[in-house]
Formats: sequence, C-alpha cells, structure tokens
Amino acid sequence: MKDYLPLLIVGAIIGVFSAALIIAYALVKDKKESMGFERNMKDGELMKRLLRYAKPYWFNFVIVGLVMLLSVSYNILSPILISRIEKIIQAEEGFVYKDDVLWRVIVYAAILIGSLVGTYIQAIVLQKTGQKIISRLREDAFTHIESLSHAQLSHIPVGKLVTRVTNDTNAISMMFTGMLVNLVKNIFVILGVLVAMLFINYMLTLMVLCFVPFIVLFTVIFRKFSRRAYRRVKNGTTDINTYLSEHLSGMKIIQVFNREERKMREFDEKNNTLYRAQRGQIFVFGIFRPVVYMLYISSVLCLFFLGSKGALEGHAILGQIVDGATIVAFYMFVSRFFNPIQNLAEQFHRLQSAFASAEKIFTIMDIVPDVVDEEDAVELETIRGEIEFKDVWFAYNEGEWVLKGVSFHVNAKDTVAFVGATGSGKTTILSLLCRNYDIQKGEILLDGINIRHIKISSLRRHFGQMLQDVFLFAGTIRSNIVLRDEFDDEQVREACKYVNADKFIDKLAGGLDEEVRERGNNFSAGQRQLLSFARTIIHRPEVMILDEATANIDTETELLIQDSLGKMMNIGTMLIVAHRLSTIQHADNIIVLSDGKIVEQGNHHELLRRKGRYYELYTLQFNKEELMKRA
Repeated sequence: MKDYLPLLIVGAIIGVFSAALIIAYALVKDKKESMGFERNMKDGELMKRLLRYAKPYWFNFVIVGLVMLLSVSYNILSPILISRIEKIIQAEEGFVYKDDVLWRVIVYAAILIGSLVGTYIQAIVLQKTGQKIISRLREDAFTHIESLSHAQLSHIPVGKLVTRVTNDTNAISMMFTGMLVNLVKNIFVILGVLVAMLFINYMLTLMVLCFVPFIVLFTVIFRKFSRRAYRRVKNGTTDINTYLSEHLSGMKIIQVFNREERKMREFDEKNNTLYRAQRGQIFVFGIFRPVVYMLYISSVLCLFFLGSKGALEGHAILGQIVDGATIVAFYMFVSRFFNPIQNLAEQFHRLQSAFASAEKIFTIMDIVPDVVDEEDAVELETIRGEIEFKDVWFAYNEGEWVLKGVSFHVNAKDTVAFVGATGSGKTTILSLLCRNYDIQKGEILLDGINIRHIKISSLRRHFGQMLQDVFLFAGTIRSNIVLRDEFDDEQVREACKYVNADKFIDKLAGGLDEEVRERGNNFSAGQRQLLSFARTIIHRPEVMILDEATANIDTETELLIQDSLGKMMNIGTMLIVAHRLSTIQHADNIIVLSDGKIVEQGNHHELLRRKGRYYELYTLQFNKEELMKRA
C-alpha cells in the first residue's frame, strides 16, 4: 500500500474536486426555468435547419474532411515515430541505426509540414464557405423582417432585430468556420490515439482510461453552468443593444429634458448586468480549464510513476514490460488524448451557444406575416384610382374598435380630405388602404377589386405616401429621392422643381449629391417634407396619400408645399389628412370622423352651411389663428 501512496493522494484530490462540483451542480438543479436556461427548439431541429444553408457547399466540406486527415495522422503517428527514434538511440548499435533515425526524422518532418499546410487550407476554405453561409442566412433574416406587417414590427424592439441579424449570425458563423470540423477532428484524434495506445501498451492505456469518467463528469457539470452563462451573456447583449438603439435615436429628447444622468444610471445597470454575465462566463471557464488540466497532469504523474517503476525495477505490470520508449510515446499520447477532450467540451459548448443564437434567429424567421398575398392575388399594371370602403371595421387590439362600420366612395382623380379629432381613425384609414394592416370586417375596393385580391407589392407600387414624420436614409439627396431605382439626373431635377424642392437644393454646395445624415437631421422639417414630395412624384403614383404633411412647418415652407399640393392634385387621386383645415378648402370631398365613425361629408362650402362638426372645428381653428395674429 505504501508503494502506491502517490496514486492514492492523486485519487483523493480528484475525489474532493468531484464532490465539490457535484454539490454545486445539485444546488442549482431546480433553477433552470428561472434562469431562462432551456430552449424551445431541439438541437436536432436547429442543426437540420442550419445544414440546409450548408448543403450547397457540401463539396467544400468534403475537401476540408480530406485535408483534416493529415492533421489527424500527425497527432497519431508522431508519438509512434518519436518512440521509435528513442528506442534506436537507446540501442546505440552503429551507423545503420543512425540511418534509421534520419529517415524517421524526415518522415516526421514531412507529416508535420503536411499537417501545417492542411491546417492552412482548411482554415481558408472554411472561412470562405462559412462567410457565404452566414451571408445567405443574414439576407434571409433581413428579407423576412421586411415581410412583417407594421403591427408585428411595432411589437419587436429595433435593437433586438439588429442583434439577431448581426451578433447572433456571427455566433453561428463560428460553427461553420471551424467548430463542426474541429469537433469531428477531435473525435477522430481521440479514437485514433486510443487505438494506438492499446496496441503499444494496454496496461498504461487502462490507467489513462481511469480518468475518462471524471472527464465526463466534469464536462456534464461544466455544460450546465456554461450554457447558463452563455444565455445570460446573450440576453445581456440583446438588452444593451435594444437600449442603445432606442436612446441614441432619442438623444435630443434626453438632452432637452435634462435626463442625461438618469439615462446614464439606467445604462450603467444594463452594462453592469452584461459585465456580471461575462464575468460569470469567464469564471466558469476559469474553473473548467484548470480542472481538466489537473486530470491531465494527474495522468502524466501516474504514467511516470507506474512506467518508471516498471522500467527501472524491471517488473511486469499486468504482464507487460514498460521501457523508456513506451513512456515517451505515452507521454505524447496522453497530451493528444486530453487536449481534444478539453476542446470537445468547449466546442460542444460553443455549439450550444450557436444553437441558442440560431434559435433566436429562427424564432424571428418563424413569425408568420399576418398581411400576405392570397394564392390567386393579381398584379395590376395600371389603376384609375377609384377607392371604396364598405362597412369597414378595424381594431389594433381585439375588441377596441378604431373604425366602426366606415363606408365612403372616392372617384378617380378626386381629392378627398379626412378631418377629425386625434384618435378618430384618420391615419388608420390611410394605413388600411395600403394594407399595412388587414381589416377585421368589411371590404376595401380599388377600382372595384378587393385589395386582398391584389398582390401587396403591386398595390403599394401605385400609392405614394407623404407622412408627417419624414424618414430620410443616410446617403445623398439623390439616393433618398430615387431610392436606388433607375432615374437619371434630369428626371430627379424635374421632380424637385415640380414640388419646389429645387429652391433649397440649388443653394447647397453639393446639390443633389449633398450628404444626408442619419434621419436627415441636417435638414429642416419643411425641407425633409419637400424631399418626401419629390420622392413620391418621381415614382409617378396613381394615388397619393398625405398624412399631416403641412404640420409643424414654417409659413414660408408651407406656401411652397401648398403650391406643390395644388400641382399634385392634378396627377391622380389624392387622400389628405390635414391638421390645418385651410389647406383642404379645395378638396372635392371632406370626410369628418369622430370616434371611428363618419359623422358628415361634403365639400368645404357644403359643410360650413350645415354648421355641424366641421363647422365647429373650422370656427375654432379660425378664431385661434386670429388670436395668434393679434398677439
């Protein structure tokens, strides 16, 4: 017993570590759900969906697999060659043996060079292939987001969508650029090394295998803690991206209301949450790596103890004699046996992280758009612009009706205005016409055709929308007007001149190539509105929609916009939601809404004679403007 005391000490140390980890595992066993630990999609389902993206590049993976064999062969053959060289050196029997050493060294060098070249080729092929796969996945995710309705997009924070298309796809990229291949490679290395060790000395192999159950135990425990850590990091990353996306966009409001300190505290809380999550992840790896390294060192110590005992004392252990060459070979084999096992655990865990990211992406891609084309939807090349609402009922939230049995008819080429108090349903009518939302009851007809029977892309192509909150993309004035469609400079200039946008564009140093910063914040509200008009006109829509297009702009710009509106009324059907009633006096029909219902309609003069709701609104606004003029 005394002779084997070192082995007992090693066993006791490993036992203590095992007990401590098992206790820690048991303490958090019942906290899975509260930690958001489990996923809804199974690994097999996720892998199947991901492999669909890899399928077109199967030949590249075959090449990588063949090249990978060079690296595997190096890991298996190099210890055998080194042990043979050691045995020859120990023999010291002349020049012939020196020749044997030389050609074995040459073979070893050839295998090493082949392995290095193979590793380089493998890395290049995998990186190119992986980036193609992720690019396709990212494009599919973005395309699907484009297909979601306004209602669906309003329920998903922008920061979350950005994280899905960027951070989460990058996590999956690691899987295709090396993780899967290295996973397979490590399995082959472990099996190959194990077979080689059994052939050389099964007694020492059994000794090494005594450590495998502990490796499995530690890996299972590590898998649980590390998956939880990865999930917390990903959730923290999503939260901080969502927060930044919203608050950087609203930074001007934060500054106006002097809320910088409070928002900084909120950001610190989210930042600290992410910091703690990442620290927890580092801690988990900081425990796992040394524990596995401890098993590796323990196996080496046992190898030297048993091997040297057999070699020096000449004792056979389980019927096998151990010599110096065998010890050298096993020392190298033990390293090649434990490193892949440690890598397997980490790669498996990163695979779980990639699966977690894949689930988040596929969760977005599995959202079924609630506004879609019918199977027999038609394509309309041209339209007259005749519009009819028949007993239309609509609610954003079930039971909370915004429109209640709305019916009206718009003749082609007519200009119709919608007026009413905030929340009466004016903007909703315009959104429903473009199928940004689908109605619950009734019909909406365009040229006598139910808009549900028209392809969404075809329907929206015939509409031009000019909203109060104009969105301009980063780029140039030209790119914001044409929206990447094929229009020449002459057409762009004509559109700008038609809506009076040329009056301020010509004063800019860059003209049409003037830089537009994010959201067009280097232009005034009126200038952005004129650019919106030009963008609409150049696409020549048959139906134009103006939603509060003249609100919150200065008087000089309003005159330009009023002149533009007068011109645009001659182009096609025009639907207007107006804040200032003075801007719609020349409309062919004015529809007055209240609480989701039409209370009256007619032209400006007819409605004033009736002295109804429109008369009240007009008189109230007229008196308010008179008071402001006197002030």
